[in-house]
Amino acid sequence: MSRVTLVFIAVCVALSVALVMADEDEKPKYVGMKACKGCHGKDSIGNQYKIWSEGPHAKTFTQLGSDEGKKVAEKAGVKGDPQKAKECLECHVTAYGVDKEQLDKGYSAEEGITCEACHGPGSEYKKTHIKKKDEAKKQGFILKADEESCKVCHNKKSPTYKEFKYDEKLKKIAHPNPKKEK
Repeated sequence: MSRVTLVFIAVCVALSVALVMADEDEKPKYVGMKACKGCHGKDSIGNQYKIWSEGPHAKTFTQLGSDEGKKVAEKAGVKGDPQKAKECLECHVTAYGVDKEQLDKGYSAEEGITCEACHGPGSEYKKTHIKKKDEAKKQGFILKADEESCKVCHNKKSPTYKEFKYDEKLKKIAHPNPKKEK
């Protein structure tokens, strides 16, 4: 082989290794509700999107900007706009505080608490989870959030805290797939 060919092969190998390493370092991205709605907005599988959009989690960001939200924030000692305050956004916005590189173009803080707060960032599993649940789990899909993940926000640090009864609250946000219940 010529020296040029060997250099070309070495460069190709180095680029391939660099690309593989870059992919390994890349974290899954939060894709936003439009990505979920495409499949989970269908009545035939339970329209989980509609259940979310009419439920309390979809309104958490908007709630911060309401008169009531501003009063609660002020009483809690929050200075300025609660829709920009770290201590409010940590629990009122999915993916608050993650690196911007982890936010896909479809992500929006205004969506409040979304599917991805409980099921994990969707970029890696959104295509796979339609076909193979086990494969989706390997790619970060969380099938069922647990009580501890809810209590990250539903706790005594919240200025509007009321005793958190996981089983009762879970029923209020339940979004089953009727096809899987048969």
